[in-house]
Amino acid sequence: MKKPPNDRVHRIGNKRRCLPVTRMLCFVTEYLGDCNECTIRKHHCSNSHWNAQSGSIIAVILTGIWVNASEFLRNEILLKTYWVNHYQSLGMTFPSAPKNGMIWVAWGFLFSIAIYLISRKFNLIQTSLISWFMAFVLMWVVTLNLSVLPITILTYAVPLSLLEAFLGSYICIKISPNNEKT
Repeated sequence: MKKPPNDRVHRIGNKRRCLPVTRMLCFVTEYLGDCNECTIRKHHCSNSHWNAQSGSIIAVILTGIWVNASEFLRNEILLKTYWVNHYQSLGMTFPSAPKNGMIWVAWGFLFSIAIYLISRKFNLIQTSLISWFMAFVLMWVVTLNLSVLPITILTYAVPLSLLEAFLGSYICIKISPNNEKT
């Protein structure tokens, strides 16, 4: 018996393509954990790379949001006085203009891209530690060498940055898992 046509799927040539609404529903149900029973998913579009690409983009965006929120909380709310006092002791003004904030937002999204790329090859703990080392430890070495790092903040910055890298790695791996790790 032939199945009735599905209004969520249309044909282009010989290939079935999902309508944009169906793609969105599949994406939402997949990440809510209902995709095993999802009837939409069973006749999903043949364009399978669409889900991988969208998962990658969403993973990077959500990780970037997490990283930037974490950086803002740590450096603008918890540790701002340490930074300002240290810069004043150097005879400098702490750079906190909006353009500096935008550069840090860009850094946060670049860091999220790096986390995502590292997560394609390594597990959660490895991704967390590699990304933390590459982003934070190397930055602290440079800022320490330039004498602009207040060493007292490391007591707070080390555990908070480890948490930031771990949760960023978790977001990437959870939203866009890579089953081809070696």
